[in-house]
Formats: sequence, C-alpha cells, structure tokens
Amino acid sequence: MAESLSIVSGTKTEQYQQLLPQIKALVEGETNRTANLANTTAALKMAFDFFWVGFYTVEDNQLLLGPFQGPIACTRIAKGKGVCGAAWERNETLVVPDVDAFPGHIACSSDSRSEIVVPITKNGTVVAVLDVDSNQLNDFDQTDADYLTELCQWLGTHCF
Repeated sequence: MAESLSIVSGTKTEQYQQLLPQIKALVEGETNRTANLANTTAALKMAFDFFWVGFYTVEDNQLLLGPFQGPIACTRIAKGKGVCGAAWERNETLVVPDVDAFPGHIACSSDSRSEIVVPITKNGTVVAVLDVDSNQLNDFDQTDADYLTELCQWLGTHCF
C-alpha cells in the first residue's frame, strides 16, 4: 500500500471504520515494529488531531517511550504509576475524562486534560500500551475504547 491515508469526516464511528482498515493495510506487509508503530501514531494523529498519541513498550519491567506524535513525553513509567502504568498493571483499557482527578496521574504535559490508554497483549501478557491524550476534558468515550482496543488487539498479533 502507498504510504497515504484517506481521511474522512463524519461521526467518530465512521472515522474509525474508515481508518482502521487503512492502518492494518499499511502495517501488514512491514516487519519492523518501530516503523509500524510510528505509522500507526501518525495515522491516528492525522485522522483525529489528537493532542498526543504514542506507544510505550514494556522493557526491563517498565514502560519505555516508543514512537509518538505530539509534545515531548515522559520516557519511563513504572508499573502501576499514572494512567499508563495502571492500564498495564490492570491489563485493561482506561478512559480518564479528567486526568487531574486520576490518583497518581503523571503530568508529562500540563496541557493534557483527558486520556485513554489501551494495553497491547501477546499471549496474554501486556507488551505495550497505546496512550492517547487530549487537551480537552472528557474527550474519549466508549467508541474510542472499542475501536482502539480492536486496533491494539490486532497490533498485538501483527507487531509483537
């Protein structure tokens, strides 16, 4: 596939329904994880104009910053710390409407207001998380959780 996207307007559901097959087609023929995660972050940023979108991979029992789009970010996150560390520890998607109300939130950027973090698993073990931040309160919902979880389940089998 050519390295381009067809970005559509419409409902959030329609946008995800158009975007996810394009990401899968872009990633499917490539074996390099970094390239695949980088293109995935770029596609999500282009389609939704998220404030920050990126991956943290599990390395040496901590989350290590991977490919991302947006302002500079925290480099390492301990298990159970912040939204990313909590999603990793619990192995569940976390939708946080107001990051300032999340106990132990790590403020990598003071402009981040809401967040969704989705674990990526391989053989039942969390190997990475997708972290998406918004500079607006309550910007993520069940639609984001459903489609980003679908994407992360697919990435777990195709990139890790």
